[in-house]
Amino acid sequence: MKEKLTIVKVGGKIVEESASLGRLVSCFGRMDGLRLLVHGGGRTATETAARLGIATQMIDGRRVTDAPMLEVVTMVYGGLVNKRVVALLEAEGLCALGLTGADMGLIRSRRRPVRDGVDYGFVGDVGAVDANRLASLLQTGVTPVVAPLTLGEGGQLLNTNADTMASALACALALLFDVTLVYCFEHAGVLRDPSDAQSVIPTITPESFAALRRDGIVSGGMIPKIENALAAVGRGVGRVVITSAARPDGNSGTSIVADLQGEKLSLS
Repeated sequence: MKEKLTIVKVGGKIVEESASLGRLVSCFGRMDGLRLLVHGGGRTATETAARLGIATQMIDGRRVTDAPMLEVVTMVYGGLVNKRVVALLEAEGLCALGLTGADMGLIRSRRRPVRDGVDYGFVGDVGAVDANRLASLLQTGVTPVVAPLTLGEGGQLLNTNADTMASALACALALLFDVTLVYCFEHAGVLRDPSDAQSVIPTITPESFAALRRDGIVSGGMIPKIENALAAVGRGVGRVVITSAARPDGNSGTSIVADLQGEKLSLS
């Protein structure tokens, strides 16, 4: 039987507000089994860029990264946010190690080509994940904390969507562990009505996602999050959940499933 591994991706307000981050880290520290945390930090990057006079451009929830913005996200993701999370996890008694995809060549990527006239700049699409090296760290008691930067050709750092990285890591590590992937943010799950915190959609399938996107219920940064969640369940990840940072164990929220067959796909 494979050992249990929970991969938690956290971003948005959660990593930028000390109280919410503290709660997440406390809950994360009490979870059973092996753990790996992937974080974003886009709001801090946007604010830092603005202070430096660097404009932010987003397309379908994804950041356009020119050379100045790459410097900003490297400083913010790989430095400020990553080490802040590592320090809090250490205070909870975990052996935390801050990493980017470039460290140990863990996550290699390809620079995204220009498509339909859209150039995302120094943005990487994940190629290879070194699951064995990550497994070695995990099995020695290390809790990796991974920032959304990857290793491109010729040693080029590339900004990579944190939701995509979490999905890629989950897919690669699912060959070695029983993986649960949990996307945490400030709501209890994907909401049908943003003004109603109780309107959590319990289950999303590929078909329902298409309808939710068409109707504008799902938009912005939630689009790539669900796309990556669906990619993970399609490639062997046992469970994928979008939920509140207060419940990083994945026992509540919105379950992302390939279809509606079988009781194992229900989530209370």
